[in-house]
Amino acid sequence: MKGRPAVLVLGIGNLLWADEGFGVRVVEELHRHYEAPPNVKIMDGGTQGIYLVQHVRDADILVVFDAVDYNLEPGTLKIVEGDEVPKFLGVKKISLHQTGFQEVLAMAEMMGDYPEHLILIGVQPEQLDDFGGSLREVVKAQIQPALDKALVYLEGHGVKFKKRQTPLHEDETIACQVMNIQHYELGRPSGEEACRIGDERIIADENWRGPEDFEKEIEEILSSDSGAKL
Repeated sequence: MKGRPAVLVLGIGNLLWADEGFGVRVVEELHRHYEAPPNVKIMDGGTQGIYLVQHVRDADILVVFDAVDYNLEPGTLKIVEGDEVPKFLGVKKISLHQTGFQEVLAMAEMMGDYPEHLILIGVQPEQLDDFGGSLREVVKAQIQPALDKALVYLEGHGVKFKKRQTPLHEDETIACQVMNIQHYELGRPSGEEACRIGDERIIADENWRGPEDFEKEIEEILSSDSGAKL
């Protein structure tokens, strides 16, 4: 690492599934309230998975915000650093994006461009199975504490942010206008008007039936003769 380090501050997650959107909401708030130095990229990684690999490869310092099932009380923040990050993302996945991001880190390492410093700032979600829902209050309350921890960590590596005197207007932030948290929350239909657990066009179809125990069924398929031939 020569000169100023290349820093990537990355929020990952799916805004459509309640607390799963934590990481994205954190980077939105970071960009809205703080000016980053030129060597810092603030990025909404969403659920892009493997498409993030080049961004990770380019980073000397990587800060990741995400909702992670640590098996703790909802709203609990937990920090994991270095080689422990992929392990925690894989212990108990709450969505497919975590599998994808594990692969991103593995590919970056395989290509010899793994970040020199890596930190995961994760929150224990309270609610995930709420399609179109926003962050629960106990999780939303951890946005600023998560930012504070990231700023202290980065300052320890010589990377200093400047707090804006006036936060950016929502039209000027990295937040998607359709998914801006205020628009997103205020524009949500009531539970009587909109399905909360998925696409009602599929769920209402009498021919569709979700698995009673998904993991058990997958294990059975993989252990069967037919699964072995897949």
